[in-house]
Amino acid sequence: QVQLVESGGGLVQAGGSLRLSCAASGRTFSTNAMGWFRQAPGKDREFVATISRTGGSSDYADSVKGRFTISRDFAKNTVYLQMNSLKPEDTAVYYCAARAGYGLGYGPSEYDYWGQGTQVTVSS
Repeated sequence: QVQLVESGGGLVQAGGSLRLSCAASGRTFSTNAMGWFRQAPGKDREFVATISRTGGSSDYADSVKGRFTISRDFAKNTVYLQMNSLKPEDTAVYYCAARAGYGLGYGPSEYDYWGQGTQVTVSS
């Protein structure tokens, strides 16, 4: 089992920045590839970013590419999502997820463990 706890969400003006954190505990953190997803009201949960087990590979949704950066700190068992140049359409609940597989994952069904989510609101 892996337990995930997100933090760092909040209210920010358009053009601002936030850094989300996801602290992992339980099963060895280094065995899991990680991902960030988001869900806006009335919409499906969508892929945002993913990072491999080793941290050597990552990928992003087109809508956030160039603005968001995913990273992981093995000493702290934490994965981060640095979000810059935020837009009102980035408003959503952001979820951290872990998958048993080693490679990148793009769909919610590819992930085995989920955090409770953290709200990000971007005002115009």
